Amino acid sequence: MDLFSRSWAALRAAVADLRDEDFARPSGCAGWLVRDLVCHLVIDAQDVLITLVTPAETEPTRDAITYWAVAEEPPTGDDPLDALIVRLAAAYEDPGLLKFHLDDVGSAAGRAADLADPGLRVSTQDQVLTAGDYLAAYVLEWTLHHLDLVADLPGAAGPPAEGLAKTREMVEKIAGAAFPESFSDEDVLLVGTGRRAPTDAERADLGGLAAKLPLVLG
Repeated sequence: MDLFSRSWAALRAAVADLRDEDFARPSGCAGWLVRDLVCHLVIDAQDVLITLVTPAETEPTRDAITYWAVAEEPPTGDDPLDALIVRLAAAYEDPGLLKFHLDDVGSAAGRAADLADPGLRVSTQDQVLTAGDYLAAYVLEWTLHHLDLVADLPGAAGPPAEGLAKTREMVEKIAGAAFPESFSDEDVLLVGTGRRAPTDAERADLGGLAAKLPLVLG
């Protein structure tokens, strides 16, 4: 729960520090500008708020790891929600409005997470999790998107070290194998999720794990 709050606060602070011109730069999400990614974070914050007030009576069907599905192919941008996000982000026009909306909704999501009972069962996407597992799953979301946000912004602050370490642990559990110790936490996340291709040396170190990559998480 605490790591969710720290990771989310760091990501929102990084967005708050963006210059207007940064919103037109590419993000680490293929096909998305920084403004598109920030708009996606607004939708994410809304999802957190909705889920935390959607209690479930049945037993959990997912935990923080099994919450994530691994797709066969990376997104093409043809998904209606992906296309909507790009149009919605462009409609803001003034980056300051997008910043304000994220701060407004994002702060509320952060407060809701702080107040949530970790044992509360909640429902999202036809699945049931405890609130604690749901928020733990989002540490991965915030950390990966923080890396996406600063991918083309040299000098910008990255995600907290503890968030990188926890997300590495989660990605390794999803992959069913540990990455080589020669990989930094950031390298594991970028290579493991296909945000960059491994070098020849990295591919050799990965061995049989290379065949499982990238993990397209959704």
